[in-house]
Amino acid sequence: MINNINADHKIYFLSDFHLGAPNAAASLIREKKVVQFLDTIKNSAAGIFIVGDIFDFWFEYKKSIPKGYTRLLGKLAELSDAGIPIIVFTGNHDMWMSGYFESELNITVYHEPKTFVWNNKKILVGHGDGLGPGDQGYKFLKKVFTNPFCKWLFRILHPDWGIGLANYFSRKSKEKTGLSDDHFLGADQEWLIVYSKEVLEKEHFDFFIFGHRHYPIDFPLTSTSRYINLGDWIKNFTYAEFDGTNMQLKKFE
Repeated sequence: MINNINADHKIYFLSDFHLGAPNAAASLIREKKVVQFLDTIKNSAAGIFIVGDIFDFWFEYKKSIPKGYTRLLGKLAELSDAGIPIIVFTGNHDMWMSGYFESELNITVYHEPKTFVWNNKKILVGHGDGLGPGDQGYKFLKKVFTNPFCKWLFRILHPDWGIGLANYFSRKSKEKTGLSDDHFLGADQEWLIVYSKEVLEKEHFDFFIFGHRHYPIDFPLTSTSRYINLGDWIKNFTYAEFDGTNMQLKKFE
């Protein structure tokens, strides 16, 4: 539980590591960089939010989880054991979390966007997949992927087959999207900005924090509300830092 933030502490937000992609060697370099960053903030963190797509694919079988990621999981366990609240949001690549992070790491996991209030600042946090207009194909697939019967069917596959199949389709998805994430599309074409503006018509938020987009964005929605996309840890190595009053989008060098 994160209470109001003291002057010498901050809440950190980061997302989209996609560990496992495109191969083990490249993923390991990225994993070590994430762990290095977590080490630098452990003394100042009032809380750490990882806002989806930690892994390029993650599925929790009854008695096993995907191989690897020992350094990151160990670091998260260390920080959690030290009393730092860690909150994880599932993304479109790791939506099949179902208890491992909670039971083994004492980490809270959310599957939908959630509202938080600290120091009288109201913040909506979520991965961002499936929000806003368009992308009807993915919205349909998400319903299929999260259907209990479909998850049961996948679970009866041997992990070598299931994980291999999932990794294949993940690679094909990246080939299709190409470089569309590499530039700002304009406020009317950025679906999460459109979504945030629609939410603001009904309810005020000081900040909207999302991942998924892979491009760091700090966009003023009104004079008192901002949309922040966290970028990724594949190319940008960006994160947001909230000190109780201000939210800043930063780069880890």
